[in-house]
Amino acid sequence: MAQKFHIKRNDLVVVIAGAHKGKAGKVLEVRAAKNRAVVEGVAMIKRHLKKSQENPQGKIAEREGTIHVSNLMLQARYDASKRAKKPAVAAAKA
Repeated sequence: MAQKFHIKRNDLVVVIAGAHKGKAGKVLEVRAAKNRAVVEGVAMIKRHLKKSQENPQGKIAEREGTIHVSNLMLQARYDASKRAKKPAVAAAKA
C-alpha cells in the first residue's frame, strides 16, 4: 500500500522548519520510501563529478537535496494561515 502525503509533484510549497525555513519552491519529486521531497531551488547540495566526455575537466555540480515532508506546507495553506507575515499596512494605520 502506497503512503499518502499532503504534497505531490508540481505543488508549490513553503519550508516551515529547519535550515531552509521560509524558502518556497515547486516539488520536483516525492521519495515515498524515505518520506522526503525534492523542492526546486531549496536545500542545494554540491556534487563532485569526475572527468568524462561531457566534463573533460570534471565538475562541481549543484543540485537540490531532499527535505522531509513534515517540514513542508502547501503555499496556499501557508498564505491563509497565521504563519504568513501580514502586510505592514495594517500596522501603519494603528
